[in-house]
Amino acid sequence: MSLHADLSSLLSLSAEPNSVELAFRVIFALIVGSAVGLERQWRAGLAGLRTNALVSTGAGLFVVMGAYAFADGSSADPTRVAAQVVSGIGFLGAGVILREGLNIRGLNTAATLWCSAALGCLAGMGMYFVAAIGTIVIIAANILLRWLGKSVNRKSRRALAATPDETEYVFEVVTSEKSEPRVRALLLQTLNRPEYKLLAVSASHKKNSSTVSLQASLQSALEDAAPLERAVSRMTLDPKVKKARWWVNDDDNEDEY
Repeated sequence: MSLHADLSSLLSLSAEPNSVELAFRVIFALIVGSAVGLERQWRAGLAGLRTNALVSTGAGLFVVMGAYAFADGSSADPTRVAAQVVSGIGFLGAGVILREGLNIRGLNTAATLWCSAALGCLAGMGMYFVAAIGTIVIIAANILLRWLGKSVNRKSRRALAATPDETEYVFEVVTSEKSEPRVRALLLQTLNRPEYKLLAVSASHKKNSSTVSLQASLQSALEDAAPLERAVSRMTLDPKVKKARWWVNDDDNEDEY
């Protein structure tokens, strides 16, 4: 028997289930959605137990409705409703994705909601075994792959931290106290380059003087200091800058330029 024939027999509406079986399909959708939601609730996800359970139950209800509500004298097809469920869950998943600065939260929760909808569709079609296996796989993926991802991140951070080629530089600009905000902004703008990683900027006020020394700590893997020389030239063009220089940050020996 071909795969197409197997699917046709599975989705065939000739033997319409009774009300008890339809109710069981909805309850099974609630169970598998709750199982996935428990893991999300435990991890304090943006969508927990109730959300995943409701998504799975709703998907199961839609599939049952699409398959059997208009079965008499019509070409009812649960796969049509399932396709619409997939599209609709995409909008729901977008609502749990948040951006916090440079970080994005909620992608895993949105993907889990999509999986819960798939489990509900399977339960609504009466494919209990596949839905149960899918539930186990989804929970295992959320738990095991989370651990694997953290392990890979730790190893990656260690490898980056062990890079011996990076050199730390100090870039100093001297200006007046009155011009400090403006010169600080100009300094940050000048040093915002892909070749260097800005670590910190500090200010020290000289005693018995109205001048301020702004020092920026930089890190780079490049041996070419031409960008720093260009930065010095640019800073000294500003009339509020009294002096600009840079050196390699070495505790034993400071090579000033």
